[in-house]
Amino acid sequence: MPLHPEIARILASLPAPPDGPLDPVAMRLAEESQVPPVEGRTPLYAVDDVMAKTSAGGIPVRVYTPDEAGTHGLLVYFHGGAFFLGSLETHDHVARSLAKETGLRVVSVDYRRAPEAPFPAGLDDCYAVTRWAAEQYGDGTTLAVAGDSSGGTYAAAVAARAHDDGFDRITHQILYYPSLDLDFDEDRYPSLRENAVGYGIETAGLRPFNAFYLDSGADPADPLVSPVKRSDLSGLPPALVVTAEFDPLRDEGELYGRRLREAGVPATVSRYAGAGHGFVQHFFWLPEYYRVFTETRAFLDGH
Repeated sequence: MPLHPEIARILASLPAPPDGPLDPVAMRLAEESQVPPVEGRTPLYAVDDVMAKTSAGGIPVRVYTPDEAGTHGLLVYFHGGAFFLGSLETHDHVARSLAKETGLRVVSVDYRRAPEAPFPAGLDDCYAVTRWAAEQYGDGTTLAVAGDSSGGTYAAAVAARAHDDGFDRITHQILYYPSLDLDFDEDRYPSLRENAVGYGIETAGLRPFNAFYLDSGADPADPLVSPVKRSDLSGLPPALVVTAEFDPLRDEGELYGRRLREAGVPATVSRYAGAGHGFVQHFFWLPEYYRVFTETRAFLDGH
């Protein structure tokens, strides 16, 4: 199908990006200015800002409790933003929707971002909070890690790092249009050419948008940076890999799902027709894309 007409309409209305180098501070301020007031957000039983005391130091997190039940399974969420954008606020609606639809307690991580914090600071924060949250809130049932875009990179890397460390409590990994190969050679995947222009994120922009992270010491050949390059995927948690039809990153996500299955890991790959990169964050209000949250619940219940 073609690009969803509402997505196409909004993309056509956006101004051209400014010339010159990317300005992280200005871009963050612009993102934050679009965040709706608290009173307009999905209500939950409790939303609490907490300082997680972890092996990586104190890390701010936001804890979403969906209802008054005494215990809940747990989902640790890492927001997207090319490793330098995004925050607890810009992705608050995603975390709220996850808590509401899955019934899990959600811990959203305010990890350190590039370029101020070089690699592997952000990954260390995500991993440390996952282990902290398991001790603080885990009930011995579900412990899922989830993320969108670069947050999906972190979710996959956290699952792999936990496996290598013998921390076997992660039960699921949920990757929304993840960035899994930071090589960005456009000949590696057909979707980098097929979806290069006109769908929001563009292939030519991938390298500069991720340059803050890569220039901070992240090596694209490192499987913790490019999880699709991990040679042995066996033993990893079951995965839900959500991709978007018109996303340049579509094919690397779908390849990762296939490789997981080949390694004996249960993996569901779900491509959303008519969608581009970022639809969980930006177009969750469209019913056909909000269903990603109910699909997430079904995946968690089924594995």
